[in-house]
Amino acid sequence: MLETIKQAAENFCTHQIQEPCTTQDGTTQKRTLIAYIDINTTDKTKYRVYLSADKEFMQKVAKLFLEEDESDDETLQDMTLETANLIIGSAKVLAEENDNAFTIETPKFVKDGSLDFPVDQAQTFKVGDAELTLAIKELNA
Repeated sequence: MLETIKQAAENFCTHQIQEPCTTQDGTTQKRTLIAYIDINTTDKTKYRVYLSADKEFMQKVAKLFLEEDESDDETLQDMTLETANLIIGSAKVLAEENDNAFTIETPKFVKDGSLDFPVDQAQTFKVGDAELTLAIKELNA
């Protein structure tokens, strides 16, 4: 599951932000804007996918979509939700191509802080000094 989400995030960095990214296992240690989106697989397994991005990453997204050089906190929170939708929605399409279909729910904003929730797997993407972490937790385990 994380591999499909990882591919979608790499595609987002390459094709939307148009900057290369590097990846590493684990979560970012930075203060971040955190949202989650729940997904349900065809075998009835439910996962929560956390998107945790520092303000630098979300400002890149705001610049891309809104052409804002300096966005307020509310706008960055909205961009966090939109980024979760875009990346996990892209992962959904990729998963369907590999016969691993799942449905997604509405993203929810959690907080501005550290990603301190228990997770099963996490991957951090670095675009310059900006960081994005995607983490997944099986909910019915």
